[in-house]
Amino acid sequence: MSDNHFEIFLVATPGLEAPLAAEAAALGWQPVVQPGGVTVTGDWSDVRRANLMLRGATRVLARIGGFRAMHLAQLDKRARKFPWADILRPDQPVKVEAVCKASKIYHAGAATQRIERAITEELGAPIAADAPMSIKTRIEDDLVTFSIDTTGESLHKRGHKVAVAKAPMRETMAAMFLSEMGFDGTQSVLDPMCGSGTFLLEAAEIAAGLAPGRSRSFAFEQLANHDPDAWDRMKAQVTRRPAGATFLGRDRDPGAIRMSRANAERAGVEDLIGFEACQIADLERPDCEPGIVILNPPYGARIGNKGPLFGLHATMGEVFRSRFQGWRIGIVTSEAGLAKATGLPFKPAGPIVAHGGLKVRLWQTGPL
Repeated sequence: MSDNHFEIFLVATPGLEAPLAAEAAALGWQPVVQPGGVTVTGDWSDVRRANLMLRGATRVLARIGGFRAMHLAQLDKRARKFPWADILRPDQPVKVEAVCKASKIYHAGAATQRIERAITEELGAPIAADAPMSIKTRIEDDLVTFSIDTTGESLHKRGHKVAVAKAPMRETMAAMFLSEMGFDGTQSVLDPMCGSGTFLLEAAEIAAGLAPGRSRSFAFEQLANHDPDAWDRMKAQVTRRPAGATFLGRDRDPGAIRMSRANAERAGVEDLIGFEACQIADLERPDCEPGIVILNPPYGARIGNKGPLFGLHATMGEVFRSRFQGWRIGIVTSEAGLAKATGLPFKPAGPIVAHGGLKVRLWQTGPL
């Protein structure tokens, strides 16, 4: 396949397709929202840029081609003729996954075996269940489409956060919730229950113009068509800018504060964020322009008894109402009742977002 334009599928956390599309549009792509993600058109340089720059995508799939196949023998023959060597290296193990839908080929396992055999016998690449290089095959209405997962480990793993709290907010989700609140890097952000610091790390990195993928490696670096020089140039073009906003993390647990500080140091933004141990009842209004308070408080799903949580949320609401005039509040929770217990004037809740087996939503206010 030549370096023509092809479809690139940006996988989203279910429920966060819209902010991911907005992010892709801001980076110059023309996104089309689909269930589970966003499709853009581009070339291999766009694939690299999407992995490096997108904060809301969990992975980047390059649709590398396909063909019609009515039965397994035809699939076998056409898979052998597919130009694997243009993209895959014979020394890199791959894994193949297949799904079949409304097709004469209905056995995904048999389809997977044929494609694996075609790749090993025609290209020489070994098949391994744990290979970072993954070929995703979709057979729908007898049309076989191959996509390659160019990301490897999920994009929420930025490469900075070693220490995490018990139920951490994923970086991709944190970035999209900030985006849903209109954060663009210029507003101050306070997280009064900062845990491992995810909201603040994302906010500070956005303000400083840092690329989310700057500290990690990607599966596309092992492809036959990878251009390491172009990749190094692309990374070098993303330069840090001074951040003018204030970023503050508070948590009642001093261990969480130490953890957040260590994570901020690894991300290179420790100079932008002030961390302090503090109970929610003792929270003080920061000495800066009103900005955004965003937090992911405990919901009781993993804790059991929700009784004390209603009291905590009522206290939280009272603190925000009495001390944070002009600030906008965003609370991520799986429990509408807890959000309402704050007594804050929330707008209609955001879409349902899948978070570790829970369904959470962003509840946000206008300026208090």
